[in-house]
Amino acid sequence: MSIIRQLIVSMLLVAGAAGGFVLYGQLTAEESGSAGNQRGNQAVGVVVAEAALETVRSRAEAVGTTLANQAIEIVSLASGRIVEIGFEPGEPVEAGTVLVRLDDAIEQADLAEAQAMSQEAVSALERGRRLRASNNIAEATLVELQAAAGAAQARVDRAAQRLDDRAVKAPFDGVVGIRRVDLGARVDNDTVLTTLDDRSEMILEFSLPETFYGQVTRGLPVTARSTSFPDRSFDGAITTVDTRIDVTSRSFRVRATLPNPDLLLPAGLFVLVDVTLDEREAVVIPEEAVVTEAGRAVVYIAADERAERRPVELGQRMLGTVEVVSGIEPGELVVSRGLQRMRDGIAIRYELPEADDEAPAVGREQVASPAGDVG
Repeated sequence: MSIIRQLIVSMLLVAGAAGGFVLYGQLTAEESGSAGNQRGNQAVGVVVAEAALETVRSRAEAVGTTLANQAIEIVSLASGRIVEIGFEPGEPVEAGTVLVRLDDAIEQADLAEAQAMSQEAVSALERGRRLRASNNIAEATLVELQAAAGAAQARVDRAAQRLDDRAVKAPFDGVVGIRRVDLGARVDNDTVLTTLDDRSEMILEFSLPETFYGQVTRGLPVTARSTSFPDRSFDGAITTVDTRIDVTSRSFRVRATLPNPDLLLPAGLFVLVDVTLDEREAVVIPEEAVVTEAGRAVVYIAADERAERRPVELGQRMLGTVEVVSGIEPGELVVSRGLQRMRDGIAIRYELPEADDEAPAVGREQVASPAGDVG
């Protein structure tokens, strides 16, 4: 074979190879474009939830201590030996009930003597008045008799009071505490006999950070819970807000009143306090439906089988949900799952949520603190 024929054959082979390569590239490009168009036209499967209108309750939490509405230590106004104890620890007593009685023989004798002297002074005064009517005594003598009768009555009153002080009485209705003394013991006015607590209502004292000062007012409802009564809660209302903020703790004291008709709550009990600051109707969506883009909160609305990107303003955060202040209307559907492939205008497919599916039930109460803590 000549050199010319060899060159011609080589050129034909190269041309055939080049044509085959070009044809392969065109076919590959067409297949890729067709696949890309199919992927572009395929809808993305997502899970949606309905924006619901619910009651949102803002609250503040604290720890507090219960105090009796009235609480005193019972002491005697006199000194002496105990001859009678008229109460049992833990029993309710009425105002005026004799709790402890001291020996009073001397005081009774003193009263009897004062009464006798008073009776004598009164008799003398009556005779003086009759004599003065007939001008048989001077006016000055009658005045002296009147003064003597008054002094005698004063001695009677003083003796009666000393006798009464030998009986230690309850000053108000309440529950007596543990007995601190025994029968026959000698006591004075420094000896604590027992305690008396009025627990018909309990005072709940607690402190809140200064950031809440403008929101806490008289009448706000509070709920108290204690590990001592795990299945019960006690409802009351704020009655007093301190006028000063502690410069060290940056907090202020608050007092609330809790009804205690069954006398379950004792004084000094450690409780968890929940203060309701505000209640309002708000639009609530699942927290997982919110994404952050360029520092802004964004949700994707499922509208006409397309995803619509919409910036929103958020409010309180609750357990698994978040309040939307603006940007969404109740009843709109938001994408809650499948957000990693979301962009504005993309085709989506989904099923409408059931009543107990992704969306919270309408009308359910949501609880949150102003700081956004889970309630």
